[in-house]
Amino acid sequence: MNPAQHELLNPVETLLAQAKKANIDAFEIEAKLENGFEVTARMDDVENVEHHRGKAMTITVYKNQCTASAATSDLSSKALTETLQKAITMARYAEPDPFAGLADKNLLAYDYRDLQLSHPWSLKPEQAIALALRCDQVARQTDQRISQTEEAVVTTNHHYYVYANSNDFLGHFATSVHGMSISVVAESNGFMERDYYACYSRKADELDSPEKIAETAAHRAVRRLNARKISTRRCPVIFENRVAKSLIQHFISAISGRMLYRQQSFLQDSLGKTVFPTFVNIYQRPHLLSGYGSLPFDSEGVLTKDLDYVIDGRVSHYVLGSYSSRKLGMTTTGNASGVYNLFISHSNQNLQQLCAQMKTGLLVTELLGQGVNLLTGNYSRGAAGFWIEDGVPQFPVHEITIAGNLRDMFANIVAIGNDIETRSNTLTGSMVIGEMVIAGE
Repeated sequence: MNPAQHELLNPVETLLAQAKKANIDAFEIEAKLENGFEVTARMDDVENVEHHRGKAMTITVYKNQCTASAATSDLSSKALTETLQKAITMARYAEPDPFAGLADKNLLAYDYRDLQLSHPWSLKPEQAIALALRCDQVARQTDQRISQTEEAVVTTNHHYYVYANSNDFLGHFATSVHGMSISVVAESNGFMERDYYACYSRKADELDSPEKIAETAAHRAVRRLNARKISTRRCPVIFENRVAKSLIQHFISAISGRMLYRQQSFLQDSLGKTVFPTFVNIYQRPHLLSGYGSLPFDSEGVLTKDLDYVIDGRVSHYVLGSYSSRKLGMTTTGNASGVYNLFISHSNQNLQQLCAQMKTGLLVTELLGQGVNLLTGNYSRGAAGFWIEDGVPQFPVHEITIAGNLRDMFANIVAIGNDIETRSNTLTGSMVIGEMVIAGE
């Protein structure tokens, strides 16, 4: 047993023993331990070196259809006893809820795989400082128009997670996430533009080099200089892969149980109905070894599984945990922790080929604001990017708003590219929407 396991598992087992003796119907325990550090550099200076370490345990108790939770960061036996008693006391004053409770026992991950999610990085603070400073320096050396760096960040994090409940389930796993990023400012003729590049992975050796990260951020910022406004119009729009993710995330939110049972989704009662063109398939694969979005079981102990959310354009599953599934009269899909390694079908076209196919329109590389209404599907966000003519970027564009309705946008997807960022939980290429409203001058 490694130190992290010892530090969490022993208190969990102590609390398990105490809870089993208590006068309650059921209970569940969630424990987390986090350890890591972050280094930030800017303009040849180290701005911040921050170590963080935290642990917490939460117990949820169920009694006569009433539910209450209590949490503690003190994992001593005395503190655990007090935390359990607090939860039991609060449950006496809670309103009964017949839909609350543990996940069904036959769905629990009593036999789960080691998905190899933890890959420690033996990185010392001085080594992280050197990487951050290198990233900072290369960015400014890449192009003389890079006037400043906002921050170069190197981070490494390790997490240990334990879940247990009164159905004799006890599961635990470790994860790691490492990252490097930089934000830069380009300046020309008194105008400034900002952009960034970030890279995250469970394995440190899969991160891009500080040179590539810095150069990519610098090129992105420089290409935005001398941006123009365009007139209001209707035209095709390409969402570059890093912003196309947000469209898929809106879809997932709209088919999530909480939105559905509250009747707050524009995709209410969409199961079995066509939402996308027939070439679109959306599916999760939670058991990819070392996958950025992989998990062996969800936060209710339910075994995660391969799942298709969209098949040939039709919605085939909702995203459900136990509570929302009971409210909807369905069965949990094991998604109490969200979705895992979400894939979107794509063509064999890269971004350049998508632009050539579109011929004339807008390429969006940045979205601003939160103008998305998941009840109606109405979509209106600030944007920046590039105007495309004859399939080629002509000039950068800013200070515009793109608008439409998500239902129409999903139905009017023309193509999805193969330029997928694989180190992400949402794996999609750039996406072409047949027409949207562009509000400009």
